[in-house]
Amino acid sequence: MRSLPLPLALTARLSPVAVLACAGWLLSSGPAVPSASGHLAARTPPSGTSAAGPSATAAAPTYTTAPPPCAAVPAATLKSLVPGAEPAGKEIPSTDTRLRRTCSWNALHGYDYRWLDVSFEIGESDQEAEKEYAQRVAEKSGGGAVPGLGDTAYSVVGLTTEDKQQTREGVVLARVANALVVVTYSGSDFETHEAPTTDEINKGAIKAAKSAVAALGGGRD
Repeated sequence: MRSLPLPLALTARLSPVAVLACAGWLLSSGPAVPSASGHLAARTPPSGTSAAGPSATAAAPTYTTAPPPCAAVPAATLKSLVPGAEPAGKEIPSTDTRLRRTCSWNALHGYDYRWLDVSFEIGESDQEAEKEYAQRVAEKSGGGAVPGLGDTAYSVVGLTTEDKQQTREGVVLARVANALVVVTYSGSDFETHEAPTTDEINKGAIKAAKSAVAALGGGRD
């Protein structure tokens, strides 16, 4: 997964309209009148203006840090989705744990194998997260929207077969402000060589994604 850039720097700029308004006021007011102490009398700028002019600042991002991903899914949920897996999970090394973190759980229970990944990615702005979300959805056609999950969410399930062994994988993408939550859930049956149903994998991925979205509160400013 790609790293997202650092948070957006605050910027300020003069408003051309305010500058022209101040210039017109100075030209129409005449020269400054000396005060009794011999200094120029201070002028009060017109209402709504200042010496430096108004400034505009970009809104600070909602999230600045990724929450601990291995604590994002409750133990009871993990037990139902990945039977036999250690609840602590295993965090995947990241180049910047403040902006991107992933935890993985996997286990073979009898002949059934299950794998779950939960990732948090923090962008510098809502607009950047929206763009990244749209790009990833476009790359994973055939899915559908997940109502009521984050600001917007999408899920898709696919089936692969290798050496006659089927594996079904579900992916859920959810955006919340400037954060992306990515959940991948897959399964195989090594006895029948078949995969779990689409419904089972899709519902499991969405269930994990709901817990992960709720865990985002830990990274909120």
